[in-house]
Amino acid sequence: MAQSRTRREFVKSAAVTGVGLGVAPGLARAATLRAAASDRVAVAVMGTNGRGAALATVFARQPDAEVAFICDVEEQARAKGVKASLEAQDKAPKGIVDFRTALDDPAVDALVIAAPDHWHAPAAILALQAGKHVYLEKPAFHNPREGELLVEMARGRGRTVQVGTQRRSYPRTIEAMQRLREGVIGRAYFAKGWYANHRGPIGRGKVVEVPSNLDFDLWQGPAPRRPYKDNLVHYNWHWFWHWGTAETCNNGTHMIDLMRWGLGVDHPTRVTSSGGRYHYDDDWEPPDSQVLGFDFEGRKSLYWEGHSCSGGLVEGAGSGVVFYGENGSLKIAGPGYVIYDRENGVVEEVAGDVEERPLDTSGPGEALDTFHVRNFLECVRSGETPNADAAVHQPSTLMPLLGNIAHRLQRDLRCDPRTGRVLDDPEADALWGREYEPGWEPKA
Repeated sequence: MAQSRTRREFVKSAAVTGVGLGVAPGLARAATLRAAASDRVAVAVMGTNGRGAALATVFARQPDAEVAFICDVEEQARAKGVKASLEAQDKAPKGIVDFRTALDDPAVDALVIAAPDHWHAPAAILALQAGKHVYLEKPAFHNPREGELLVEMARGRGRTVQVGTQRRSYPRTIEAMQRLREGVIGRAYFAKGWYANHRGPIGRGKVVEVPSNLDFDLWQGPAPRRPYKDNLVHYNWHWFWHWGTAETCNNGTHMIDLMRWGLGVDHPTRVTSSGGRYHYDDDWEPPDSQVLGFDFEGRKSLYWEGHSCSGGLVEGAGSGVVFYGENGSLKIAGPGYVIYDRENGVVEEVAGDVEERPLDTSGPGEALDTFHVRNFLECVRSGETPNADAAVHQPSTLMPLLGNIAHRLQRDLRCDPRTGRVLDDPEADALWGREYEPGWEPKA
């Protein structure tokens, strides 16, 4: 099939802006000489046991950036972050326990946040207050009130905030969204998204002594203090409401963000949730099997299904989205996309730029991460709005959080389509924010 005019124009535009379609731009530029130290964007990376170490590698690899600090409350994780950075740049970053030390350093330009979810918005707000740019892993906030505070803080500060929904910067995904808007499947009115994994049980945690290499008080930070248990650190905090935000925000945020983008919707009018903790009997609090539904004005809706423990494929993939329209459907299940007609015949299949690692907790892979990091660094320099700005992204974290509230209350929610606020529901309002450890309350 001949390329449409839209695709030819996109490729031309990508070449001009440096977003090449065959290789991540940062990888291509890495062969050039590094910028002078005074011209590099100096970043501090917070939380480097998993995702943060991968991001440290990507930032360190960029010729116009440098990892200056690795911030982690655990000794081994700090060492991991320092090692990852040093493998990609000549100068070793300084390893520190408290990220606020980096915020006090005028030489630091940006904070990269990959700590546990309960830290995301509070750390971002502190960074913005210190005049730093922010690269913030999803979910952008732990509760809806933090999202409001984050957007308020980011607005008008002259600082770049990029949320880590990196598919917003995949060239083929940008192309697919452009083609959706131009009617490649007619009017798109419905979408489904999914994520499947085969996570194991987390058992019943026992209260034990805090390991000597971990500053658990700072790990908890803004969260009210609870005793240390042996099934919490590192990854299992995701499955406790006190610190985590469930699979809905851990991976659902990515797919919900894509579906919002493709349908051109923001806040829903109705939110539904069905599911529970079914696979194992242990300390895991949120659902491991769940379907969230969202209705919008303009005769549009979307749903997301999560299979945290049962595995299996949906539409032949472990994660992805499908858009349905008047004349067919469009599937994104990786960096590429496929267009189908109404009889499920393949109209066009567009390959991705590089392979994705959908079940890797450290991220989709360096090449794909680089697209999003390059967009962030270029916006830090230009002052332009990044692809996943805090305000642009806000509904994409709010929606799965609303799904969590619907699950916990075991009923549908009716919402204001202008703000996403739940209507006439005091019990839902009580879950809009959270309690904080005294002295740690985030303030815009």
